[in-house]
Amino acid sequence: MMFRCVIQFVVLTLYNNSNYDSLVLGQEVEKEYPPYDGWYNNRAHPEWGTVDGPLTRRLPSHYADGTYAPSGGERPNPRTISENTMAGLTGQGSSTKRTALLVFFGQQVVEEILDAQRPGCPPEYFNIKIPKGDPLYDKTGQGNIELPFLRSRYDMSITGYSPNNPRQQLNEITPFIDGGLTYGINKAWADALRFQSKPTDCRGELASYKNEGKFPIENSLGLPLANPPPPRDHNTYCIGLYWLGNPRGNENPFLLTFGVLWFRHHNWLARYIRDKHSTWSDEKVYNEARILNIAIHQKIIFYDWLPLFLGECLPTYTGYKSAIHPGITHVFQSAAMRIGHTLVPPGVYRRTNYNTTTKQCTFLNTTLKTAGDRHAFQALHVNKPGLRTCNTYWNSLEAVVESDIDQLLMGMSSQVAEKEDNIITPDLRGSVFGPLDFSRRDLMALNIQRGRDHGLPDYNTARASFGLKKRTTFEEINPDLFAATPGLLGNLTATHDDDISKLDVWTGGLLETLSTGPGELFRHIIRDQFIRIRDGDRFWYENSQNGLLTAEDLAFVQATTIRDVILRTNPTMNATYDIQNNPFQAAENDSSLYCPQPRQLSELHMEECTEPESFDYFTGSEISYSLTFASFGLFIIATILFMYCLGYRSEKRKLQMKKAINKHRSTQQREGDISDIATEVLGTTQSREVQIKLGPGKLIHVKSSSGRQNYRSIDLSKADDVRFVKAYNHGRNTMFLRVDKDTHDLILMFNDTEERDSFIARCKHFVHSHQISLSEQEVSHNELMDRAQTSEMRDQLLQRFFKAALIAVSSIKVEDGDMSDVINSREARKFIHVELSKKEFADYLKLKPNSLFVDQMFSSADSDGSGAISFREFLDIMVLFTKGSPEEKAKLMFNMYDLDKSGELSKKEFKVMLKSMMDMVNASVDSEQVEELVNTMLATHGYEHKESLTLEDFQTVMQKYSTELSDASLTVPEIYIIALAYSFCKKIAFTVEKAARKCPSARITSNKSKKNFFRNVVNCRLDYRKKFRICDTFEKKNRTPETSRIQIKVYEKVFKPGRLNNWLRAMENYVENHRLQIFWLTLYLLVLAGIFIERAYFYSVEREFAGLRRIAGYGVSITRGAASAMMFTYTSLLVTMCRNTITALRETFLHLYIPFDSAITMHRIIAWLALFFTGMHIIGHSLNIYAISTQTPGDLTCLFRDFWRTSDVLPKFHYWCWQTITGITGVLLTLIVIVMYTFASDYSRRRVFQWFWWTHNFGYIFLFFFMILHGSGFLVQDPFFYYFFLGPAILYTLDKLYSVSRSKCEISVVNAELLPSEVTHLEFKRPVNFNYKAGQWVRI
Repeated sequence: MMFRCVIQFVVLTLYNNSNYDSLVLGQEVEKEYPPYDGWYNNRAHPEWGTVDGPLTRRLPSHYADGTYAPSGGERPNPRTISENTMAGLTGQGSSTKRTALLVFFGQQVVEEILDAQRPGCPPEYFNIKIPKGDPLYDKTGQGNIELPFLRSRYDMSITGYSPNNPRQQLNEITPFIDGGLTYGINKAWADALRFQSKPTDCRGELASYKNEGKFPIENSLGLPLANPPPPRDHNTYCIGLYWLGNPRGNENPFLLTFGVLWFRHHNWLARYIRDKHSTWSDEKVYNEARILNIAIHQKIIFYDWLPLFLGECLPTYTGYKSAIHPGITHVFQSAAMRIGHTLVPPGVYRRTNYNTTTKQCTFLNTTLKTAGDRHAFQALHVNKPGLRTCNTYWNSLEAVVESDIDQLLMGMSSQVAEKEDNIITPDLRGSVFGPLDFSRRDLMALNIQRGRDHGLPDYNTARASFGLKKRTTFEEINPDLFAATPGLLGNLTATHDDDISKLDVWTGGLLETLSTGPGELFRHIIRDQFIRIRDGDRFWYENSQNGLLTAEDLAFVQATTIRDVILRTNPTMNATYDIQNNPFQAAENDSSLYCPQPRQLSELHMEECTEPESFDYFTGSEISYSLTFASFGLFIIATILFMYCLGYRSEKRKLQMKKAINKHRSTQQREGDISDIATEVLGTTQSREVQIKLGPGKLIHVKSSSGRQNYRSIDLSKADDVRFVKAYNHGRNTMFLRVDKDTHDLILMFNDTEERDSFIARCKHFVHSHQISLSEQEVSHNELMDRAQTSEMRDQLLQRFFKAALIAVSSIKVEDGDMSDVINSREARKFIHVELSKKEFADYLKLKPNSLFVDQMFSSADSDGSGAISFREFLDIMVLFTKGSPEEKAKLMFNMYDLDKSGELSKKEFKVMLKSMMDMVNASVDSEQVEELVNTMLATHGYEHKESLTLEDFQTVMQKYSTELSDASLTVPEIYIIALAYSFCKKIAFTVEKAARKCPSARITSNKSKKNFFRNVVNCRLDYRKKFRICDTFEKKNRTPETSRIQIKVYEKVFKPGRLNNWLRAMENYVENHRLQIFWLTLYLLVLAGIFIERAYFYSVEREFAGLRRIAGYGVSITRGAASAMMFTYTSLLVTMCRNTITALRETFLHLYIPFDSAITMHRIIAWLALFFTGMHIIGHSLNIYAISTQTPGDLTCLFRDFWRTSDVLPKFHYWCWQTITGITGVLLTLIVIVMYTFASDYSRRRVFQWFWWTHNFGYIFLFFFMILHGSGFLVQDPFFYYFFLGPAILYTLDKLYSVSRSKCEISVVNAELLPSEVTHLEFKRPVNFNYKAGQWVRI
């Protein structure tokens, strides 16, 4: 075991220090130096006494729930106990003349063996309620103030989960006296304190400030030293802390003095060793000096300081005992060792050297520097005796640098400590340092609360556990003290309701205090603890078995006292006069004490402690917080303005181009052919580019911008008046032209006023030339738009017109035939003066305006020859279509196609009728086929020799279709017309086939023509069935073609009137038509909701213990849920952009179940969802970061464990937002999203499409790049963005690579046509080897 342990240590040492000259490879080391972290001090139990080891228990835990809940819930308020039992006037000296040096030496002893002050993580607040009207903390009587208290850090891995293993707090340093105060608790820390660049022969020494050897170097490296805010100088932090082994070594100048003392003593020992062993290496000198320094420290503590502090000596050392656990006990940490607080004076003297001439020394007063440069209070704080303890917390360097440690050491050795009693100086009991938000705290209340936090029992239970007699009354605790302090016993009894079982260990132990030192309980605990520390330390200096010290070294250590250490490190002191033989005691009869204190210090003689102050941690963040989020808003506005500027420039370029085109056209065209380019306003949101051409004749043509399609023709032949109305503001480029008897106004916007006025001038000339009166008016733009009758308004009027007509027709009875009641109805009277133009009539029938059928039908309906169809005329034709007899319908068709009005239908006119029927159902036939078809039909009825048909002949021919004509009782004429045409096609096909079989002379001569004809009929049927739902019933196969027929049935469904029913009907239709889209969108939303809820639940419930939710509220839950939803939505967008993949999948059976054609719509929906969750995330973070910016720095260090900052910096909002990887990437992501969504708007895509393309193609790259960086900060959780990103990213990348790999070729456009729907129809020759699939993406 010995060899094994040594080898383990050697490996560790070799790893940490390659310069270890006492190690020879393959051989055993000469000496095993003590470890820094306590590991393997005990070979049987290597973990005993290690850094971050659990505190031990000599008392059973008394947690309220047996596991972790603080004890003492039934005990009095700690602050009340402190006020009622520990308050009093200081200024009474120690009964045994203990010095202030002994008191603060005791503090550095505690710092050497114990550090359990760091709060747990996540922070658990166990605040102390301040009684209403408290004289220090609640002077205004608010009654809602709490003294902040954080529960101690504990072993979260195995303790605190059951009564069998209750919560065990941790000691962050080793319990051994092993130099941690000077060298730190790990090798890395110790190495940082040493010289990195060796000056002239400083082997083995610790690094000093400017290599002067007086003070350690300042903490420029950023060692994690404690650095609370100085309560005297609120809102500031100390910057120039000294590097020490003890993280809290800079707390006050008296503790720092001992830190500097042991630092100097190490370097003194290093020089001492170098003088004796000049050939030893730096590492050897350092380690030997460290051993000696630790040994001397151990000797002074146990044999010089402890007997005087404890009031008795420890048993003689008998050797190392491996079975003894050296761990610090809870009761020692939380109560017993705090007994030194009763000795702490309200201030400390500093004095100069003894003047042998004047036979006196000078005790220094407070200077302006040590008063904190508080110029407004100089009279109160300057020239006061000593350094006030409460005003020196974390201002240590001021006094140490101003007067060096020798004056402090001499002052403390001359000063008598406070009396051993229950009275605690107000510098601790009310004015000890605290956080910025509570700058002054009551350390006695904290002592009591700490005991309860650690589960300590009551006072009597503790006594019984140590075998001591229980006290039955309060008076039995310390009769002498109660007798000497009137009122104390009454206060104690009243505070605890005369129930001694409510007395805390700390309070009872303090009241036991004797003039010789701690009382029975605390003396027993302290003695036990120090014996175990000594006897359980394998590297104890008196243990001859560890081989650390030679006999000479041991003698040297035993002979060294604290006085020797002080004199060695302060050469300016006179050994005879400046310090007494025992600096721990200032006895009046001590002849070596030449400079006794002038008087016992009291708070009455000293400067006052500064008042407790609060602090809002958001202070300093107000401007950055406001500006940051205001800048986001301004950036949105700026981006939108920039987009509009780009759009304006684009529109301006287009206008300039239009002007150039117009100018060019004007110079190229003849005077009569001049046309103007303008924008026609169709409605509130619709417009289109048009050409306006005047003539020929009395027509004004409105054509497409290319001039190939005629949108509208305004006929002036029947007009009596033409009116021009133009705007005098808003660019003065708008006008409308109103022609009486026309359907609606022509509203035009030109590039500028010049073009508008030029057009009006040409219009005037054109109108005057046809001798038509005109008028002109100038109004505001808004009034112009209000007065204009737009195309959109006309369309809405026509919709109501047709609806009213259908309602009217449905109410007419066939047998009655009287329409007077219908015409006179209130609904019909609204449209009695509305007339349909030929184009509007064709649009209603869904046919082309230049169709012969439309032309003849319109002429037939226009009974008065006015060139328009009135409401009455439209009803007439509707009644005939829907309720007329077959003979009437046949007569109507006869009259329609009797083109020459001769009363007979020539063979040519009959061909025209059949050809128009074919055209209506897109059945393409050539002239030869029509000729053969007509001959066959006439031959069937014996009319093959007739050149024309009378009405009777036509009705005979049409008699075969009487059933279709009578059964085609449809409400909508367009359906009837197409159904009738389809019926003709089908009947004609059967007739031709039958005639061909019976009469070979009537057979279609060309098999190809025959095949084409029947194929066109089948296509006609398919096209018809696509447009209308009909019931197509054919005769059985064994029936002859003559008996086959088409039955067209309309299934009537009754709906109750009402807005709700209409909405339900529309919703039902929508769901029916989009059921697949609704299903997949619902599924996507459910998955998205699940992702959001999972993260929100995790941070609300499962991560509740982490503490972040308690600080930021449920906002952090929503923010984290939104973050996951954002990751899912943004990565989902990549899937919707995999165009090749979607095209391939839609050719599979999956298209039956997945609406791949809705990918773009899904992309937009997901994009809006992503924006929604992005907004939620940003707003949530605005609240979360605000909440975080209001928290204490300690809590933030705990919550964000990968976050590091220097201790003198308060993290403000601008730090979190602009100086962390998470914050700055969050800002950049916000800006990227703003840019991408702004340029994804319809305005951008229509006017500056290139910017939309750039921001989307490059925006996604930056979006995902910064999203990955955003999560890499590890502030809240480990990043898992790749879970969402990898799959879609790989799929999208492969899809893109496939797109890039595809070949490109030039193609020739065979034909181009702009359809009435404004869809551009392109016909081009298919490239060789190009296999086009339906729905495939083609980039042209």
